[in-house]
Amino acid sequence: MKAVIQRVSEARVVVDGGTVGAIDRGILVLLGVEKGDAERDAAWLAEKIAGLRIFEDEAGKMNLSVREVAGGILAVSQFTLAGNCAKGRRPSFDTAAPPDEGKRLYDRFVDFVQETGIPTATGIFQADMKVHLVNDGPVTFILESPRDR
Repeated sequence: MKAVIQRVSEARVVVDGGTVGAIDRGILVLLGVEKGDAERDAAWLAEKIAGLRIFEDEAGKMNLSVREVAGGILAVSQFTLAGNCAKGRRPSFDTAAPPDEGKRLYDRFVDFVQETGIPTATGIFQADMKVHLVNDGPVTFILESPRDR
């Protein structure tokens, strides 16, 4: 399972002209599910993101988690994170999970984040979404759940 996370001062997802999910200060998570991913990957990523110290403390050091700054998480499914661009000019999506499995694990990821007590918003799985954000920093990280567990 892959995630691109961005520290944001605000973010929202628009579908068909209407906002379906929004947060103020927090983390935007773009989540890609691949074949072979399981609930343990969703749980690991949710806990990792919830505890990751990427917000500044009073000394200006990245030392606080989204929990500690009372931020939110906006989770958006991102099928294209499974794209392989190594050969040719068209990405291959051979490693992407089938849509039903991708949705199940995306939903489980959201469940795991909500269980941490962090306010959580979402996009709509497989919808044509417009993501608006103000990247704070900018601060962006790429996370992958461990394959050797």
